[in-house]
Amino acid sequence: PPEREILNLAVAPRFRRRGVAALLLGHELNHRAIFYLEVRESNVAARALYGKFGFREISRRTGYYHHPPETAIVMKMN
Repeated sequence: PPEREILNLAVAPRFRRRGVAALLLGHELNHRAIFYLEVRESNVAARALYGKFGFREISRRTGYYHHPPETAIVMKMN
């Protein structure tokens, strides 16, 4: 199957906690593919959302993010 990478998923602060991110992610996942993404280790809300959609951690990239420095968690969904 084809592969797709989700590079950015952002919701304006005033629209958060209303299901907007889940709708955007669900729309993208309608494509038949293997999906990959990176997420900051500290972004617990995003990690939980991705987990609900079936993404699983496959690796970590230490020092991947800057300002502030942080590990990226690489996730995959089939």
